[in-house]
Amino acid sequence: MVRAPISPATAADLWRTAHALADVARPVTLASFRQPDLQADNKDANGFDPVTVADRAAEAAMRDTLARLRPQDAVLGEEAGATPGTSGLTWVLDPIDGTRAYLSGTPTWGVLIGLADAQGPILGIVDQPFIGERFCGGLGTAHVTGPQGKQRLATRPARALSQSVVFTTFPEIGTHAERQAFERVSAQARLTRYGMDCYAYALLASGQIDLVIEAGLHSYDVMAPIAVIEAAGGIVTNWQGGPAHHGGQVIAAANASVHAEALAFLAR
Repeated sequence: MVRAPISPATAADLWRTAHALADVARPVTLASFRQPDLQADNKDANGFDPVTVADRAAEAAMRDTLARLRPQDAVLGEEAGATPGTSGLTWVLDPIDGTRAYLSGTPTWGVLIGLADAQGPILGIVDQPFIGERFCGGLGTAHVTGPQGKQRLATRPARALSQSVVFTTFPEIGTHAERQAFERVSAQARLTRYGMDCYAYALLASGQIDLVIEAGLHSYDVMAPIAVIEAAGGIVTNWQGGPAHHGGQVIAAANASVHAEALAFLAR
């Protein structure tokens, strides 16, 4: 199915809405960040999947903004689930991606705002409120604004996997088999780093690293990063080379060359 073209006026409205969502989430998330009395509930009876008052409040604030600005659109959020719409567009929200980092006081968490239709991502924002960086991609946009001003986003040019930098959030990756697959790639790379959550995808879009490989993700974890990375010239798929916007196993690459090389090791 071919995606219907989006007019400049509609694109401008969608971007205004996306920035309004990021703007309203920033003060809400910052109000609790690095506060000594911050508490977290656990959503996983068999492990630790934290959620804080800031997660819930930030998503609520973004949903209120959408209800005012674009009530015709559907919403999918990590904390409040799905709300139907009539426009064929869905805002995909992760109010704090990296709540473990948020609880730890490390500024590698982010607010993820994605917009998708039935075919996948249209635009995305990865916002890091504490640093003040906002990574934007889609509909002809690929830039970051922050302490160094406004800069164009562009992924790294091709280089061998042996010269590449690979990121993932958890050393265990997912299942035992998924960890083994990741370790085959990691063993070939120049450098592997852990624990950056959504900020790793922003670094990839900025041309700082070459690969992000993860498993067990949800749509709200990846919809916005996919839009940003693809706008910057990168590629994001599942581990079989297919669409990744529904989550699961995800590989984000700076270019097609390192993507193909890493996929070959994942598949062995």
